[in-house]
Amino acid sequence: MLSQVGRLVQLTRETFGVGPGVLAAAVGVGLVVVAVFVLARRLRQPPGARLQAVLADADEVAVLLHPDPDADAMAAGVGVAQVANWVGTETTIQYSGEIRRQENRAFRTVLDVELECIDHVTDLAAEAVVLVDHNEPRGFTGADGVLPTAIVDHHPGDGSGEAFTDVRTDYGAAASIVAEYFQNLGATPVPPDRHDSEVSDLALPTWITTGLLYGILSDTDRLTRGASNEDFAAAGYLSPGVDEDLLSRIADPDVSTETLEVKARAIAGRDIRGSYAVSDVGSVSNGDTIPEAADELVGLEGVSAVVVVGDKDGTIHLSGRSRDDRVHMGRALDAAVGDIDNASAGGHARMGGGRVPPAVQADGTREVTAPRGEQLKTRLFDAMDGALQ
Repeated sequence: MLSQVGRLVQLTRETFGVGPGVLAAAVGVGLVVVAVFVLARRLRQPPGARLQAVLADADEVAVLLHPDPDADAMAAGVGVAQVANWVGTETTIQYSGEIRRQENRAFRTVLDVELECIDHVTDLAAEAVVLVDHNEPRGFTGADGVLPTAIVDHHPGDGSGEAFTDVRTDYGAAASIVAEYFQNLGATPVPPDRHDSEVSDLALPTWITTGLLYGILSDTDRLTRGASNEDFAAAGYLSPGVDEDLLSRIADPDVSTETLEVKARAIAGRDIRGSYAVSDVGSVSNGDTIPEAADELVGLEGVSAVVVVGDKDGTIHLSGRSRDDRVHMGRALDAAVGDIDNASAGGHARMGGGRVPPAVQADGTREVTAPRGEQLKTRLFDAMDGALQ
């Protein structure tokens, strides 16, 4: 390419007698015009094609899920990896923390999803990192030093990718965004009774299609909570390729004894004020039982918004659900604990979560400094009622 440009420059000088300085300036302007044209053309492409172009520029990519990933994160991660694989880019899907919730473990097992757990930034499989279902790296040592190449997310936040950022907070699931990418690329979901080779167009395998649909259903409570028109459209696009048997095995796994016990404690120990409920379930060994208890509690008659509080290894976990248009659960949880050192909380209008880790004292001991009992309950009720926002 450069040699061709050189020959063109030499021919121009010989033909028109243009001096080297003038010619160099003209060539520079021309290159700028070409660069602007290429950039404008890329920006006119749909997001799926733009992401694929970014992925094609890398030999290997680390697709990074948020800590303790759920089904939506795993589904979206698998989808992004498929987009990369189509252009010959190697991918490794990675996460930090644990996968403990029954449905999430079933998702990974039933669909045989290959995931790699990391503890440190040096564990990342590649320099090019794509954040999926979150927009700021967290959950492992050195996370704050990661500069993501691309971001695909539906949560509020200020993170951005160096080459690609697609954050759609009006969508109920990240899997819906990734499903649109496949539509952008012209992929056809393969029906479960057919082989990928029987589809003449770009084939979207059944197991990925099934995973994406479950990701949408799980993050929108089966399209009944926080679902946008786009979520419904994505589900419709995916439906011809869904394997109902796989979907059923993921959605209805065996429930652990602890999960049932924590749900029972949440219901029995609930404190209801008006249509809002708060329940402290005490100590748990599996942090995922807390959001499962919140899902159960918000379905009780007369309850429109709920927060379940639990303690795992000294860290206070909060999980909130709202069916009340007056209560933006993400903002309510942030208002309730946002002023506490090291606390983090947020989420969507219908769903939110928070964590308050113990403070590390000068002698290295860990001490729970966050309010508990009635003090914390009062904060949560006030936040849901709008008094702290």
